[in-house]
Amino acid sequence: MDIFQKCFDFEEANAVRAAGLYAYFRVISSAQDPVVTMDGHEVVMLGSNNYLGLTNHPEVKRAAQEAVARYGTGCAGSRFLNGTLDIHVQLEEKLASFINKPAALTFSTGFQVNLGVISCLVDRGDVVYLDKLDHACIIDGARLGFGTVIKFGHNDLADLEERLRQRPNGKGALVVVDGVFSMEGDVVDLPGLVALCKRYGCRLMVDDAHGVGVFGQHGRGTAEHFGLEEDVDLIMGTFSKSLASVGGFIAGDTRVIDWIKHRARSLIFSAAPPPASVAAVLKAVEIIEREPERRARLWENTAFAGQALRSLGFDTGSSQSPVIPVLVGEDRTAFIMAVRLQQEGVFVNPVITPAVPPGRAMLRTSYMATHTREHLERAMDAFARVGKEMGLIA
Repeated sequence: MDIFQKCFDFEEANAVRAAGLYAYFRVISSAQDPVVTMDGHEVVMLGSNNYLGLTNHPEVKRAAQEAVARYGTGCAGSRFLNGTLDIHVQLEEKLASFINKPAALTFSTGFQVNLGVISCLVDRGDVVYLDKLDHACIIDGARLGFGTVIKFGHNDLADLEERLRQRPNGKGALVVVDGVFSMEGDVVDLPGLVALCKRYGCRLMVDDAHGVGVFGQHGRGTAEHFGLEEDVDLIMGTFSKSLASVGGFIAGDTRVIDWIKHRARSLIFSAAPPPASVAAVLKAVEIIEREPERRARLWENTAFAGQALRSLGFDTGSSQSPVIPVLVGEDRTAFIMAVRLQQEGVFVNPVITPAVPPGRAMLRTSYMATHTREHLERAMDAFARVGKEMGLIA
C-alpha cells in the first residue's frame, strides 16, 4: 500500500472548505494587536495569546532590531555547539531570576522544551503521570521517553493518587501538568498536586505557558500564584505568549538543568533561538517586571468579558484565566459561529473533536491587556447577534 494513501484519502478539510466553514490558517496582514487586519477589514482579535500586548511594543521591536544589527539573523548552529551567544546566557540568567529558580535553559520553541526535557528525564523503569488534558507537546515528550506513561482524569487528584499507589517500588516518577489548561482555561489544583507528589515521592513539572506573565503578584506564573514556587521542581514556559517572541525555557535546580543541557535531543540537535527572538524576550521580561499594571488591565478585561458572555447566556465552562471558552456543542456549530463572528468583525478559534470530547465543541476566546472596553463591547455585541442567530442564547 502507498504510504501516501492516507493523504489522498483525507477529505475532512476539503469538505469544510467546500461548505465555506474552514476557520484554520487564516491570514492576518497586521501585527498581533487587539484589532488586526484580515482581507482588508479590521477584526477584533479574541484568538491571540499575546496576553500582555507586548508583541508590537516599540521597545520590544527596537530590542529585536538592535540584536539583528549586532548578531545577524541567525546563529548557524545549535546551542550545544556553535550557537550559544552571550545574550542566550543573559536571557537564561534573567529567566532564572525572574522565575525564582537557580537555573534556566532556553530552547528554540516551547514544543521542543517538553519534547526534550520529558524524554531525557523519563528513562526505562521510570513512570510519568499526565493529566488527560495536558498539551500535545507534553504527551509527545512522554511518548519519546522510554518510561511508562500513565494518564489521570483532568484535575482529578483522587484518580492520580490511586495510580500513584499502584506504582512499583523503586520506580522514579515525574508528574507533568499544565499550569493553565490552554483550551478550557482552568487552572491546575497545584496545592493538592504538590501534597500528593510529596506523599508519594514524585517530582513535579509544570508547563506554565499560559501562566507566566499572567498569574502571580510578579507574573511568575501559577506556582507564585499559589505560593508554591519552592515545591515545583521544574517550571516550563514559552516565549510565544506573554513574552512576545518565539522559543521556550525550563527552569529548576542547577544540576537538573545541566543534565537536560547535555541530554535533551531537541536542544542539542536544533538551531539556537535567533538573536532577535532572544533580545525581544529580554525586553519583554523587563517590561513585565516594571509594569504590573499590564497584568491588572488583563484581569480587568478578563473579568468584563467573562461576565458579559455569561450574562448573554453562554456557557463558559470552568475558566479561571484569560482563556475563556464558549461551549457550543457540535463541531459544525463551532465552525459556523467562527466564520459568522469573523464576518461580524471578531476573530475566535474553533475547537472541535478530538481536541475536545464529542458534543463539547467550543469557541476559544482569549484576552489582552491592550484591549479597550470599546473593543470588548464590540465583540460582545457580535457574540449576542451570532449566538441568537444560532439559537444558543435567547
